[in-house]
Amino acid sequence: QVQLVESGGGLVQAGGSLRVSCAYSTLTSSRHAMGWFRQAPGKEREFVAVISWSGGNTKYADFVKGRFTISRDLAKNTVYLLMNSLEPEDTGIYYCAASKYDDVIKSDYYDMVDWGKGTLVTVSS
Repeated sequence: QVQLVESGGGLVQAGGSLRVSCAYSTLTSSRHAMGWFRQAPGKEREFVAVISWSGGNTKYADFVKGRFTISRDLAKNTVYLLMNSLEPEDTGIYYCAASKYDDVIKSDYYDMVDWGKGTLVTVSS
């Protein structure tokens, strides 16, 4: 079981940047790829980005369009999502999740085994 706590959400103007973080802990030595998902009001949760356990491989949703960067610090047990050129459509709760895999080949909602409670990102126009 992986425990995850997101932070760093907030209010930002369109065109601005924000970095959200996810601190995670586990009682085992299991290796997890880590993902970011988001859920806008009235919409289903959707995949944003995922990074392999080693940090060497990443995958992004098409709508990211090179604006977001996922990274992780293994020494700090933390995963980051840097979001640039934010748009009002990026508004939502951003969730961190631990994958059942250590790489990014599979990164759907059902491939995640543990979730954080989310952090709210609001982009004003």
